[in-house]
Amino acid sequence: MSADMLAPAHAQPVDVLVVGAGFAGLYMLHKLRGQGLSAQVVEASDSVGGTWNFNRYPGARVDIQSLEYSFGFDEALQQTWRWTERYAAQPELLRYANHVADHFALRDGILLNTRITGAWFDGLAKRWQVQAETLPGAAQAGRSWSARYLVMASGPLSAPNLPDFPGLDDFAGPVYHTARWPQQEIDFSGLKVAVVGTGSSAVQLIPLVARQAAELTVFQRTATYAVPAHNGPIDPDFEARIKADYPGFRARNRRMRGGFGSEWPPNPSSAVAASPDELQASFERRWQEGGFVFLGAFDDLLLNAESNALAAEFVRGKIRAAVHNPATAKLLSPQHTIGCKRLCVDTGYYETFNRANVRLVDVSQHAIDGFTSDGLTTGGNFYRFDALVLATGFDAMTGTLMRLDLRGRGGLSIQQKWSAGPLNYLGLMVAGFPNLFNIAGPGSSSAFTNVIVSIEHHVEWIARCIHDLDAAGLATIEPTEAAEADWVAHVNAVAASTLLLSCNSWYLGANIPGKPRMFMPLPGFPAYAERCEAVAASGYPGFIRAA
Repeated sequence: MSADMLAPAHAQPVDVLVVGAGFAGLYMLHKLRGQGLSAQVVEASDSVGGTWNFNRYPGARVDIQSLEYSFGFDEALQQTWRWTERYAAQPELLRYANHVADHFALRDGILLNTRITGAWFDGLAKRWQVQAETLPGAAQAGRSWSARYLVMASGPLSAPNLPDFPGLDDFAGPVYHTARWPQQEIDFSGLKVAVVGTGSSAVQLIPLVARQAAELTVFQRTATYAVPAHNGPIDPDFEARIKADYPGFRARNRRMRGGFGSEWPPNPSSAVAASPDELQASFERRWQEGGFVFLGAFDDLLLNAESNALAAEFVRGKIRAAVHNPATAKLLSPQHTIGCKRLCVDTGYYETFNRANVRLVDVSQHAIDGFTSDGLTTGGNFYRFDALVLATGFDAMTGTLMRLDLRGRGGLSIQQKWSAGPLNYLGLMVAGFPNLFNIAGPGSSSAFTNVIVSIEHHVEWIARCIHDLDAAGLATIEPTEAAEADWVAHVNAVAASTLLLSCNSWYLGANIPGKPRMFMPLPGFPAYAERCEAVAASGYPGFIRAA
């Protein structure tokens, strides 16, 4: 991008431009305003809420308990808001996001239906020049800004993976993607429906679509491990107990590896050291509790392959017990390491395949050959259907930035910088891109956490960093290339000490053809937060700060 693509004379000056009005953008705006800074949030959709505005598919809900998947930085907010379910559904999460915007009077700082088209760092002015296009429903025409800082709050799971299947455009029926679901309710009654994909979104969607559709065909490339949610109304006694010491509950969660689950801390013993009865009892207790706490049944499930195999076989046993047809149960039973792909939390997923109107098609050995106007062919067989759902996930962690014309010093594009993978320092900044912050992106622990905890941590670190720069009379900050290289090596070394590299996953970018293979997230929230704190407290070693 060249400088003449923007008109600085007409650009609105702001201290900070924030991209995205999900939970990260909302808190970032609130925090910056509290420091007396001018900030503008730009959001491409028609509402605040981020992922919970886009992901409206049937069954969409959070997989962290609602009392944990919520902001903890404001006591009045967390005490007055009442969740209705243990795991909140998409409509309630969207209402919560709107409540946050209203509670802190943030709407006048948010520009909806406006998409950032390009941003470049002006080295002379030491500012980010940012240009946007307006979308239908926008309150104002195309805009440009000149910002001291640019914060990407666009989220790690916001760029849909739209597969390039041969002939897909030839399919005459409606095509839906779980990450870009229409706002209006979709009625599948009487239709033959196909779902491609069996990841987290599909696990939530499939049981509900099966209740409506005349026929449902699920195309599975890789079987998925799912643990039960045991969802239901919030237990009022549990809620009262948590709210009696909400700050303490949040603090305990921040000391957990994933930033949640302090009510069920990991069992410190090893699975291989347990007796058969102890093994079964520990797994069963966690299974009956539901949710991600299952992986804490023993402390070495992601460290010891033998221990992991015991947990995996326990889940496969649950699948065999739930699914009546042995051949279908076998197809639904994963053979890879449990936890090396994101664990799913389900409500009746496996049992859905007992329905007479549901069939499972394995495409692991024979990929989808192509689509026609009324179906698809795979493995020499043709499958006819009326409507198609693509539950094919996201171009995770890097997708949003890599689809943006984002340029740092000397016109260096993010595509050039990340051509071999997402180089970064602390998961927060990129060498050659001064004053650019990324929330919950690669190099951080966000993918392995209750992401609200990671968002709060990042927002607070960024706000502190900007405050410290202003207090020192400095204008720019960016990491050194050496610090960046060391950090990426550290992330990969931590991952290599676990079983997380034992299978292909979106953590590695393996779901996107041609994407560089690099393990992107960092396991272990407490150690990560401590490292970030140490860097800030020590005067930002690894960063170049300049006037």
